[in-house]
Amino acid sequence: MLLITSTAFSQDVDTVRADSVIKHSFIPTGIRIGTDLISIGKTQFQNNFSGWEVNADVDFYRYFLALDYGSWSRTFTSDSGNYANDGTYWRVGVDVNFLLKDIDRNLFFLGMRYGKANFSEDLNVYAYNQFTKTYEDLNYSHSGVNARWFELTTGIRVKIWKVIWMGYTARFKFGLKADNTTDIIPADVPGYGRTNKDSYWGFNYQIFIRIPVRKQPTLIISEKK
Repeated sequence: MLLITSTAFSQDVDTVRADSVIKHSFIPTGIRIGTDLISIGKTQFQNNFSGWEVNADVDFYRYFLALDYGSWSRTFTSDSGNYANDGTYWRVGVDVNFLLKDIDRNLFFLGMRYGKANFSEDLNVYAYNQFTKTYEDLNYSHSGVNARWFELTTGIRVKIWKVIWMGYTARFKFGLKADNTTDIIPADVPGYGRTNKDSYWGFNYQIFIRIPVRKQPTLIISEKK
């Protein structure tokens, strides 16, 4: 009887101790740094796009501070002219993990981002002049264009091998605002995408390397009996 009671008490203590460590340990245990494989693939196989993106996150218990930085240039060509942009962008936000008792600390998360881009753009239009009865080549250029937006995010991060992680991030982008645009409205914003809709979906498939900062608390999962 004494042994059974002692065992049950030990299991309760282990459970409480593990929960206490996990719930109150907001000191980061590691930093993940990675890149978006889709941007790399598009750069290799699409003639109208060139870019890259670096991703990073830091854990604070179930909350992850997320940072993204990227480069982006894109061109659009039509019978009436062409458009091109080139610039950089960044995003910052927080992800909340919902897999709290996963031994490998894999993530299923929901989050939010604030994004901002700085870029230049050029528009070349072939327009018909009704007065001269001829076609004219019109050029418009902007530099130092600023844009900002918000994102709702969801996705997963899965440990593949030791310090290697992979995952994806789905992004619902909205609330786009642009400054320093006098003659034309940007057709495309680095990090955001096409601007012909009020909202836009994005997707990243990512690979990470995790750099440990300190030893992770041991996750003990035991059931009360």
